[in-house]
Amino acid sequence: MSITPFDEIIEQNDQTAARREHLEKLRELVGNPYPNKFGRSTLSGEEDTITRLLEYPPVAEINAEMYAILASLGEGERPPAEKKDALNKRLKALGNVRIAGRMAVPPRVMGKAAFVHLSDGISRLQVYVRKQDAVAISNDTGEPLDEEGKAWEVFGYLDHGDFIGVEGYLFITNTGELSVHVEKLQFLAKAMLPMPDKMHGIADPEIRQRQRYADLIASSLQIEHDGLTTREVFERRAKLISSIRHFLEDHGYIEVETPMLTPKATGAAAKPFKTHHNALDIDLYARIAPELYLKRLVVGGFEKVYELNRNFRNEGISYKHNPEFTMLEFYCAYMDVNGMMDFCEQLLINSITFSNGSLSVKLTNDPYADVVIDFSSFERISMREAVIRFWQNKGQRIGQGDLDIDWFDDIDKLRRLVLWTALIDNELRKSGMQQMNVATILNYDPKLESGDNDDEDDMGISIYIDVISKELGFWQATESINDSFKAGHETDFQRFETRIQRVLRTVLDNSMSEELQLARITQFLFEEVVERNLIQPTFIVDYPKSISPLSKASPQNPQVAERFELFINGMEVANGFSELNDPREQYDRFADQMKARESGDEEAMVLDEDYIRALSYGMPPAAGIGIGIDRLTMLLTNKHSIRDVILFPHMRPEKRVATEDTESKE
Repeated sequence: MSITPFDEIIEQNDQTAARREHLEKLRELVGNPYPNKFGRSTLSGEEDTITRLLEYPPVAEINAEMYAILASLGEGERPPAEKKDALNKRLKALGNVRIAGRMAVPPRVMGKAAFVHLSDGISRLQVYVRKQDAVAISNDTGEPLDEEGKAWEVFGYLDHGDFIGVEGYLFITNTGELSVHVEKLQFLAKAMLPMPDKMHGIADPEIRQRQRYADLIASSLQIEHDGLTTREVFERRAKLISSIRHFLEDHGYIEVETPMLTPKATGAAAKPFKTHHNALDIDLYARIAPELYLKRLVVGGFEKVYELNRNFRNEGISYKHNPEFTMLEFYCAYMDVNGMMDFCEQLLINSITFSNGSLSVKLTNDPYADVVIDFSSFERISMREAVIRFWQNKGQRIGQGDLDIDWFDDIDKLRRLVLWTALIDNELRKSGMQQMNVATILNYDPKLESGDNDDEDDMGISIYIDVISKELGFWQATESINDSFKAGHETDFQRFETRIQRVLRTVLDNSMSEELQLARITQFLFEEVVERNLIQPTFIVDYPKSISPLSKASPQNPQVAERFELFINGMEVANGFSELNDPREQYDRFADQMKARESGDEEAMVLDEDYIRALSYGMPPAAGIGIGIDRLTMLLTNKHSIRDVILFPHMRPEKRVATEDTESKE
């Protein structure tokens, strides 16, 4: 068997060589350099982490008093000795403390004494080591080393990033900083690699995401932060999840666990991961959604049920897609889609207030435009109305007047709209302007170009609007292309780039029914024109039934599903609907999905016979919802990539061991 040598995993250089040498010296001095435990004191009433000790009221009060004294001093002045001594008397009365942590900075040695800060990953506390006062602890016996000066010798072999434990008493230094006067010193673990740059942290996002441990260390050591630290991002995520669980349980929901490996990839339209169970000799799929299992439980009598767990989809990776992601799904009997939207609002308002402290969240969408998301207000608008609104009367540019609701019943007009957007995208891509899109064209405001304007993007938009509307005659071209597509002429597809060809084949597939084609075109136009513009919380309702195979039809319009999706900052965050509970209709919907699958749609659902059997026992009227925890966390932490809110996101295979952004010297 061939394995990677240790020395190839840990880069060999002068710094790592020095650390290896120090480790061996420490082994000679204290024995086992990786002891099994270190008992911390309980002055605070619980185990004394550095953070908990600093928050302990008697310590926090003394610290605050010293800060007030320091604030009253002039530059270069030190706290008056009598005030400092009085505070130290109160600290000494608290007794000794035992704390442990990572050395957050290289030791600062001054003759026969030294200062260093210890970190518990959240807070720091300075420790003071004086040669004649401290004793070293043997890791083999747990007893102090007899020889004088051994603690100072041990301290000399410590490196930035090492873990140590100390025992001593709290005091205020002459400069006014709370510290621990060390009486006992115990070595706990050696950092064999140098720490990241304390000024800048780790700049490379790939290293941060691939080596989250290094990212957490770097963020905790970094002196200045722009926004939340890495730890704070994941603490906020944890608070969000905790508050969601409490809210659901307070409203009578029961948390359950359903299979992660399933015999059928059901519950959503997605491509699954596939594996094989050797003992049973069957193929299994990593679940794409727990929906059908949760609804089986509703059939069985769980009127309010939820699951907060992982889903897996074998699809593309993007700033808002990861193959493995966290989803909350819950179902409530006797509720419909409107009640579920109301409950979703309440849940989000409660959880965001708890985890964020406010219903206003500031997002930095780009260097030039900040956005404040207001979670106190949720709009509701139909999919068709949203397309019309964000078209913003720009239909005039294609020579057809304003887009209105009647267009959505005219299959030829809608097909030509799809082709019009495809021609624009194709032209932009051929011209190297991929950063522009149909939404940019449609929402361009000529008023923005009044006066002096040196923005090249705006000028590019202006030029392209003029070219597209006057010279290229794209709308006129769509009529003949549409006729060719309907006749199945393959050559017309070749004028488009590969990505656009794929979209057109899916949306304008002549083998589809007119109802399904209208639905897919409406969805396509929504995604092209509307989605990225939905910044404030917005429920999009009245989805076409034919693209919503698990939801009930609207009593007012049987072509429309009682379904909604919640969009915030251009991302889908939640998806819910009135659950279809007619087993025969559900069977027919599955059959339609199977036909689509046979036509090449890999994401179409498969027939789940057991689920049809479950529905046949009777399921009460119910509503359900899925909420993406990762995307919601992105919004609450001002992160622009889903990888920044997942501790260990999936990455391409590593080509080399990255060593960037570490200290140049110690």
